Amino acid sequence: MSRVSFSRQRVKLKKLIGIRARLVLLALILVAPLMLERARSLESERARQVAAASADLTDLSRHSANTLKEVVSSVEAVMKSAAYITASVGGVGRSCDILQASLPANLPWIRRLMIVGVDGRVQCSTIRAQVGRDLSNRAYLKQARQTGDFVFSDFLLANLDSKPIMMAAYPVSAINKEFDSVVVTGIDLDWISKFVSDLGEHPGISAVMIDGSGVVLAAPKQKTNPIGRPLSDVPMLSPIAEKVIGSDQADGSLSFTAPDGSEHVAKFSRIAGTQSRLILSVDEAKVSADINREIRTAYLQLLFVCLFVLLGALIAAEKLIIRPIETIAAMAKRFGQGEWAVRAANTRLPAEFVPLVRALNAMAAQLSERERQLIASNDRLTVMASIDMLSGLANRRGFQSRLDFEWMKALQHEGELSLMMIDVDHFKLFNDTYGHPEGDACLSRVGETLAAIAADTMGFAGRYGGEEFCLLLPNTDAARALEIGEIVRAAVQDLAMPHATSSHQTVTVSVGVAGTRPSATQRPGDLIEAADAALYAAKHRGRNAVVEHGFVRITDGPMALAS
Repeated sequence: MSRVSFSRQRVKLKKLIGIRARLVLLALILVAPLMLERARSLESERARQVAAASADLTDLSRHSANTLKEVVSSVEAVMKSAAYITASVGGVGRSCDILQASLPANLPWIRRLMIVGVDGRVQCSTIRAQVGRDLSNRAYLKQARQTGDFVFSDFLLANLDSKPIMMAAYPVSAINKEFDSVVVTGIDLDWISKFVSDLGEHPGISAVMIDGSGVVLAAPKQKTNPIGRPLSDVPMLSPIAEKVIGSDQADGSLSFTAPDGSEHVAKFSRIAGTQSRLILSVDEAKVSADINREIRTAYLQLLFVCLFVLLGALIAAEKLIIRPIETIAAMAKRFGQGEWAVRAANTRLPAEFVPLVRALNAMAAQLSERERQLIASNDRLTVMASIDMLSGLANRRGFQSRLDFEWMKALQHEGELSLMMIDVDHFKLFNDTYGHPEGDACLSRVGETLAAIAADTMGFAGRYGGEEFCLLLPNTDAARALEIGEIVRAAVQDLAMPHATSSHQTVTVSVGVAGTRPSATQRPGDLIEAADAALYAAKHRGRNAVVEHGFVRITDGPMALAS
């Protein structure tokens, strides 16, 4: 069955890759590499552009971080100047006047300057509404007093207008230890957001600034303002939020897939002097949009060229190959139908097909001889199909054919016919003990013994299947068949083939014998069933035994078996 299925698959495969398909494939092999080379060069150019964009992103990230570092440095310089004024002038009133007059107009990111006293209240501010406000619970204020150094806060909302802001603090004690006041300033995040928006003007690049806890400090203006929200809530950057915030590195890069499926490369840099980070990301699709259009155009051109070549190949194949092949196939079909005189006109075929036509003409003269050889081969195969190759006896098919023949012969001449079914005892145990090669040798010797007995008794021996044999005895009654069955049993035992798992310690057989005079109411299968029943009885008697069952006819009823 599997061989038939395999043959069908081969036929389907041959149809699929016929000569038309092969010519089309050849045309594609000739044309496609030229077009694919162009597409490949464009793909390489796209990769180069993406790599260049990544390098530009690194430079831009470093430059932007340095710019923001200068902002931080300018804030620190202003605050140190304010602290120096406070420590030098002495007295809050005088220092406030100087502080308000000295606030730089060219530093738009500084929104206010304040001096906070030891009690945490604002003593002086460039915004008068802030004077007297209690800042004692502010973490950045406490940290500045503890560290005695410049401190930047995380994201905050201003008390006056609730605008996003960052606070910086610098203790005056860092200048003069006799003073406990702290200089505090507010950083305008709107200005930083504008700076970040300017970064986003580069094709495919977006920027965002976060504080140490991952809250967005500055971002380009969007429909949904992300400022003040965790980075994990920003859709395009949420995949990298955890990695960026948890990184101990000052700089780093990441590749990620955004929720919309676009591929991005992100660079992040820590702003010196703060815990804030600037994150720049580039959308590879936007960077390579132009080259992608060129690649799509190249592939469309490839498609059109391939279709044109395919059409030309199919037309050429039809005229130069398919039609001549169909002509030769029609001629070969007529040859097969016995028209040996049919010929193909060589002048109507391409020169490449002429040798094939000559070969077909020569083949016609040999067909009759090959047919005769084929019939002889089939006869030999039919004989081989009826022989069991292991024992040399007839197989089940051959035995059934002989039984049908002898049954009809006995029916015509009213003769007797006997059959014995022979089974090797405990053969499975023999195989398990000695192995299958020894088991095959055992069956072969039993077959040789049965063949010899069949020759002496004018019988017909066969292997019925597995370890079961049969011996058909024409013109033999049941009594004589019983005697021959005993001969078989004794002959096999006399072979003395060792069988350790048998109670007899040698290979033995059980024999079931049945005999009848065939009639119109019987069939050959009844004789086989009777012999099988006798064999079953012999096994139940302890094996190595011969048991005979005969046909008994019940008056006006069906036939039965009796022992």
